Amino acid sequence: MLKTFRAWLKGSRLEWIDDVPTLGEQLIPVHVTLLENESVLDKKARGQRMAEILEKIAVSQSMTDINPVIWQQETRQDRSLPGR
Repeated sequence: MLKTFRAWLKGSRLEWIDDVPTLGEQLIPVHVTLLENESVLDKKARGQRMAEILEKIAVSQSMTDINPVIWQQETRQDRSLPGR
């Protein structure tokens, strides 16, 4: 059964986070998979996808029955101002 150990990579050293394998001083070949940070292209693609979805919502006119003035009055919680 395979066992996975979590570690931090600092320079050329691994620092174990949770369980520490008992390996002694022997050299052990390891496979490390580094997850890439989200690239700028991914962010642009995600933004483009979000714009497409918002455009579809706008075209569908699903919110035409909402009166923005009444919605704001219902949502907004006014409070009395001190001294007035």
